[in-house]
Amino acid sequence: MQDREEARYQGSCHCRAVRFEIETNFPELTMCDCSICKRKNALMVKVHESKFRLLSGAENLTEYQFHTKTARHYFCKTCGIYPFHRKRVTPDNFGINVHCLENFDPSSMPYRQAIGAGMS
Repeated sequence: MQDREEARYQGSCHCRAVRFEIETNFPELTMCDCSICKRKNALMVKVHESKFRLLSGAENLTEYQFHTKTARHYFCKTCGIYPFHRKRVTPDNFGINVHCLENFDPSSMPYRQAIGAGMS
């Protein structure tokens, strides 16, 4: 995946109230086994905050935090979809739910199982 050219992708929640844009070459996709990620079953790509732009819907986002209250998980207030979160270990990065990206099919891309459940 490292040889992919960096490109711009737009994404949204299901009702499209929350819209965002990222730039990435998809260096790695991850699935996390922590208590919240396991339940939301999201496939994520990590992008630096400089490569993320919220286009609309800030007022439609609701935030959820737990445990250390470092990671910030965002959900659409209308449709309940999780489009992204600010990461715990690298808070200057977002974890983007790639299933929310337009015209992107991750089905042929490998992913790494991240071990979040074992974090203290």
